[in-house]
Amino acid sequence: MSEPLTATEANIARRRGLTIVAAAVALAALGWGGWYWANGRHVETTDNAYVAGNVVQITPQIGGTVVSIGVDDTDYVKAGQLLVKLDPADARVALEQAEAQLAQTVREVRTLYANDSTLKAQVSLRSADLARAQADAARMQDDVDRRAPLMASGAVGKEEFQHATAQLAAAKSIVAAAQSAVLAAQEQLAASQTQTEGTSVERHPNVQRAAARVREAYLAVQRAQLVAPLDGHVAKRGVQVGQRVQAGAPLMTLVPLNDLWVDANFKENQLKTLRIGQPAEMEADVYGTKVIYRGTVTGLGAGTGAAFALLPAQNATGNWIKVVQRVPVRIALDPKELAEHPLRVGLSMEVKVDTADQSGKTLADTQRTTPVAATAVFDEQLKAADDDVAHIIAANLGRSKAAIAVPSAVVQ
Repeated sequence: MSEPLTATEANIARRRGLTIVAAAVALAALGWGGWYWANGRHVETTDNAYVAGNVVQITPQIGGTVVSIGVDDTDYVKAGQLLVKLDPADARVALEQAEAQLAQTVREVRTLYANDSTLKAQVSLRSADLARAQADAARMQDDVDRRAPLMASGAVGKEEFQHATAQLAAAKSIVAAAQSAVLAAQEQLAASQTQTEGTSVERHPNVQRAAARVREAYLAVQRAQLVAPLDGHVAKRGVQVGQRVQAGAPLMTLVPLNDLWVDANFKENQLKTLRIGQPAEMEADVYGTKVIYRGTVTGLGAGTGAAFALLPAQNATGNWIKVVQRVPVRIALDPKELAEHPLRVGLSMEVKVDTADQSGKTLADTQRTTPVAATAVFDEQLKAADDDVAHIIAANLGRSKAAIAVPSAVVQ
């Protein structure tokens, strides 16, 4: 057995141990201080962060009875895929009525143009009658002028002269009547031309009005089928077969999980170093520390969450306790990382933003030049409506469809 340490040796050993511990603590403090100076002081963190994305509500544009449901919760759909089908019977009846009215209107407008030709012929006929009456009146005037000096010498009897004078008066009356007939025909032609001049049959206002009704009815038939405006996953399906739905009623929700971002709510005193464009690292509770997402700060909110609350706080009344406010900061996710490790809207995140680079701005000052979101799945509906209008007009004009250019009533 070893001999027990003397009091002096024990004190020396104790001092040596304390020195080692103090040195270790000093080295740890020095290391932490160096890390904080180099990196830690440039990092802002928060666990008040959640995944956000576009939550698209699917709502009908017309009312109707649900006859078919093509998708269910958690299903993935592509843009243009059928989601819900409404009973199109009423819309089809309205479309048939609108198509019949358009066909009748085209024929009525054709009649207006045909009347123009008839009235032009009437003007020509009345003008010819006037010219003939004027010629007869001129001839009778010559007869009267020749008989007037002969009557004084007795070569022409008074009765004959009076007969010639009466014929001249009758001829002048005929001329006046012919002039009135020409004027009436011209007025009728002018009145008819006000309905047709400066336009063609297919561009006539009456035809365009009837064509607009056809487009409206055609779109109503198309809208009886609700299609997905974009790719995404179905959530919160609340519609059932046989249900009577009204226009604008929410039927289900579509979430594009390939286009998500993170809203990190930082405290007021953390905003002074945050800038647009700074890099960020994020951890999702669903994956833990094994998966690190890398993103970029794309914008800072225009106000605190309390400022936009449904019932904002009234700090000017009653007792007041200061509450540290938070401002949402949007952080874009890497699409590749998002595809490898999918997220869901509303999941919790832990966010660390590297604020070393202070060259960015705190508020965006550039105008967006592209839409945030867009869909083209409804463009074909209007094109099909225009084709239907052109076909009806062509059929009732006796022309080929290719020869009819019908302008769309909807501004693109």
